[in-house]
Amino acid sequence: MFSDKLWAPWRIEYITGTKEEGCFFCKYSKENNDNKRLILYRGDETFVIMNYYPYNNGHLMIVPYKHTNELSDLTGTAKLEMMNLMEQSMKIIKKTMNADGFNCGLNFGAIAGAGVKDHLHLHVVPRWSGDTNFMPVTGHTKVISEALEETWKKLYEDFKKI
Repeated sequence: MFSDKLWAPWRIEYITGTKEEGCFFCKYSKENNDNKRLILYRGDETFVIMNYYPYNNGHLMIVPYKHTNELSDLTGTAKLEMMNLMEQSMKIIKKTMNADGFNCGLNFGAIAGAGVKDHLHLHVVPRWSGDTNFMPVTGHTKVISEALEETWKKLYEDFKKI
């Protein structure tokens, strides 16, 4: 009934593309191109960026400007700003995208699942009732129903109000 091939053509850029030198979080935060880099908000010590390879539509990351993989290296105000931005992000996504719930978390070290192990970041992943489907189970493929740029446009206006 199902084909033995499932296609996710947008992933080829990640698979075959040239990997950037250095930390892309540090690089992107210093650029002045938020639309291209999918940065939604810039705070005093942290910023909000969309995940280029999301688990779900609206998957965001809250990232300190300081390059560190240790939570203890951040100031108390940076940690507080991260938590406040997590709360604001969930409110905005719930309002804009009608999310039913969220997975939020930090991964410390490659063994814990950190894709970027040297620069900590807090994931905010929206969830919807019934969003689990056969694609990840049978084909290790995730269906993302909206282009990243379109999601960025939806969320950006509300993040400007923070």
